[in-house]
Amino acid sequence: MLYFRYLGTMQINMQFTRKLSSLAKHFDTYSKFQPTPVTVKSLIDFAVDGDMKQSYKFLRVELLVRWSHMRKEMNLIPGRLLEMPSFKLANSLYDQSFTEVLAFKDAEPDATTLRKFTETLVDIRRRHANIVPTLARAYMELDKAGPIDLIEKNRLQYFYDRFFMNRIGIRTLIYQHTLLFGNEFPQHPQQAGIIDPYCDVAGVVRDAYATAKILFEKSSYPVPPVEISTHTVHENEKDRVTIVYIPAHIYHIVFELLKNSLRATVERHGQDAKQYPPVKVRIVKGHEDLTIQIADRGGGVPRSKISELFHYMYSTAPKPNSDFAIDGKGTPIAGLGYGLPIARLYAKYFQGNLALSSVEGLGTWAYISIKAAAENASELLPIFSKIRYSYTTKKGSDWTKK
Repeated sequence: MLYFRYLGTMQINMQFTRKLSSLAKHFDTYSKFQPTPVTVKSLIDFAVDGDMKQSYKFLRVELLVRWSHMRKEMNLIPGRLLEMPSFKLANSLYDQSFTEVLAFKDAEPDATTLRKFTETLVDIRRRHANIVPTLARAYMELDKAGPIDLIEKNRLQYFYDRFFMNRIGIRTLIYQHTLLFGNEFPQHPQQAGIIDPYCDVAGVVRDAYATAKILFEKSSYPVPPVEISTHTVHENEKDRVTIVYIPAHIYHIVFELLKNSLRATVERHGQDAKQYPPVKVRIVKGHEDLTIQIADRGGGVPRSKISELFHYMYSTAPKPNSDFAIDGKGTPIAGLGYGLPIARLYAKYFQGNLALSSVEGLGTWAYISIKAAAENASELLPIFSKIRYSYTTKKGSDWTKK
């Protein structure tokens, strides 16, 4: 009996090994192609003139290319991280999603195939919903297993930036397809998929503040006020500042910054203060960029700490245990140290930026820059470059060009 059990285990292991070997060949094949960056303009133009077949033919290849570039990089990061349970879980999820999309490689785009492909993308999006806390827990597991030296930290910072940027791009493409051709609907009727051609930036800021306010009130935390002002250099825009963009991305960035500014203001002036200085938000639309400035009187941070704020695992809030639940409900809202780094990636995704300036003892100013013209807002995507992980002065191209 034990002999047959042994044979059964051997067969399972051999099948698993063959599967990994087959996937590795596909990773090698698709990673030879560079990802194809899209612009905000091309996304909204496709929403008007494109069709489901075109989207299917593009995504069934493009998704495999983007996944392959990251999957190849996973083999070059510190080996200890690869052995962490949470990282193995993330790997398995990506392998599963890659395999599911690969199954459509030669499938003709008939009605049944298109429907199944869209359903597959919805499943993939849901499956990867908690990848950020999963990777955060993997980092914590690594830290718990033993000290992380400076070289490892630098490599992990480099890899996590690229991994999460890749994720933002993939989710953008998937959301656009499922909102245009699936059974889901955008948040606002005027949106063309995930793109809002008349995104009211001040409205997005107000929504982000409302969510932060609810979060603070649930924790019995006082909520400082927010003042919003707008300005535009365009004479034809008098009533409000609008932009062709993805509202959810602006919301994500602003929410993270507002949450930090509000908390800093309360901690600076005390929870029993009769009133708090407002967090001031200025929205300015120029010819090249739309800039959102968020200024607080929360005491600021030392100049030496500014760069650390964008490091993964760095947080001024208490860190949670590495065994926290990853279910969308039990995930900690603070302390993981991923808020600012990922907010900056959302800003950089379409060639923008997020920068901080601080006066110790006074407050902090955050500047979000977004391309004002939709045709200039092109994806910034990582390109697999093995040489970037080696100790050499030769550096290959590791990001798509502007």
